[in-house]
Amino acid sequence: MRPKFLSISDAVIEKIKSGELQPGDKIPSENELIRYYEVSNTTARKSLLDIENRGWAKRIKGKGTFVLNRTVDHRLTRTLGSIYATRRGFHESLLAEGFKPHNLVLEKTVMDDGISSEIGGKHFIIEGPVLKIHQLRYADDEIIKDETKYISLTLCPKINRMPTEISYFKVYEDTYHLRIDEVKQTLSTEIVEPDSELNNFELTKSTPMFILDSVVICKDEKIVEMERSFYRGDKYKFAIIASPDYNDVQ
Repeated sequence: MRPKFLSISDAVIEKIKSGELQPGDKIPSENELIRYYEVSNTTARKSLLDIENRGWAKRIKGKGTFVLNRTVDHRLTRTLGSIYATRRGFHESLLAEGFKPHNLVLEKTVMDDGISSEIGGKHFIIEGPVLKIHQLRYADDEIIKDETKYISLTLCPKINRMPTEISYFKVYEDTYHLRIDEVKQTLSTEIVEPDSELNNFELTKSTPMFILDSVVICKDEKIVEMERSFYRGDKYKFAIIASPDYNDVQ
C-alpha cells in the first residue's frame, strides 16, 4: 500500500504542474495538510519534505514552503493588481522562487525639491524632501530589473537609513502605519539597444523591455512612492489580477 504522505505530496505536485500553484506561491502548511487530509503531523511533515526533496519547492525558515521556478527559461512572473505580491516585495519573491537576489545601488540621494510624474494620464507630485534610490536587481548573477524609486521623506522620515532589499510597501504599512488606498500602474514596452543610455543590463543585443510606472497613494491622496522600473522582456512575463466592480454590472 502506497504511504499516505506520498499521496499527499503527489496531489500538491499535481497542483504545481497544472499551474494552480505558481512559482513563488506558498504551498499548504503542515497544519493545513493535517486539517485537510486528516493526518498526523509526522505524515504532513514527511509530505512537505518529499515535495522539497523532489525539487518542486523550497522551505524558507520562519516563512513557509514555496514553489520553485522550474520553467525552462526561468522566466519570472510579475503580477499587477496583487497587493499580496506588492507587499511581499522583490527580494522576498525571488527567494521564494529559488533564486539568490542581490542589489547594486547606483544612486541614493535626497532631492529637496521633490518630484513629479505622469502615470495613467494623471499628474502626481511628491513634495520634497524625497529619497531617490536607483538600483539594479539581480537574480543569481544576472541583472533582471533596473529600478528607480522616489519615496516621501515627509511621510517616511529616516527611511533612507534602511537597507534597500526591504519590502518598502510593508515598511510603509508596518513601520510608518500608512494606510495604502491605491496603487496605480501603467505598463509599456521598448526595445533597448546595447549602446543606449538605458542599457544598465550589460546587453550585447537588442532586447525588449517592460517599463512599469507606478504610484502608491495613501489616505487623503498623499503620495508616498513613485517608481519607474525596466524589466527584461526575455526574463519576465506579466499577469494581471482584476477585481470586478459589481456596481457596474448591468
